[in-house]
Amino acid sequence: MLAPTRHLKYVLGWLIAGTRGGVTRAQIIRTLKAKPLNANQLSDLLKKDYRTIRHHLEVLQKNRLIISAGDKYGVTYFLSPEMEENYALFEEILKKI
Repeated sequence: MLAPTRHLKYVLGWLIAGTRGGVTRAQIIRTLKAKPLNANQLSDLLKKDYRTIRHHLEVLQKNRLIISAGDKYGVTYFLSPEMEENYALFEEILKKI
């Protein structure tokens, strides 16, 4: 496993522990670690509003923590390779909050 970049530590810390939506983003990351899903599946599974899930997916994708494949409603989300490689860092940050 590669050492996490300073940038990744900062981004994860801010997105998970430093912002209001951090709990929801953490739930999304954990869920996508188990298996790739689309926004509607995540919404149903996490029992959260679809628009809320879409917002958090956009934030996570913009910060390169997740990636997507497909189009329109069939867009499926996955953890990015960097997030996969540094998942232990994510777990470490979760323990601190």
